[in-house]
Amino acid sequence: MFDKLLPGIAFAALSVSAAAADDLPAVLVATDKSKVTLVFDRVLPNVPGKSMKGVLVEYRPGGANPAHTHPESAFIYATVLEGAIRSKVNDGPERVYRAGESWAEIPGDHHLVSANDSDTEPARLLAVFVVDTGEKNLVMNDE
Repeated sequence: MFDKLLPGIAFAALSVSAAAADDLPAVLVATDKSKVTLVFDRVLPNVPGKSMKGVLVEYRPGGANPAHTHPESAFIYATVLEGAIRSKVNDGPERVYRAGESWAEIPGDHHLVSANDSDTEPARLLAVFVVDTGEKNLVMNDE
């Protein structure tokens, strides 16, 4: 039940609170096939030094992001909002997640595949980070 409840709570929080932040939304990464936008950023008042940040990832048909990692402090819960996302984290299997499905990433995970599974339809996902408050670089692409 928690897996179904958390995306709704996160989306409601984004809907109500994102407009209150002065500098949101902020595009973090944009390519011809994908866009990554910070849509929510709030300090967690009961967890000193930590914030919750919402990141909207939008893929055009056939779009993908390069292999990447996230900050060492980041715990991430990602849920597909639209379409289907192909994902592979660490040595796990490559898997397709459809709208309403989700996965989690813990500090140190390596996101090897992150792509739209369709060449004809767009796809979107919401990644909710719990991360050190001062952390600004949420995605570090492999070089």
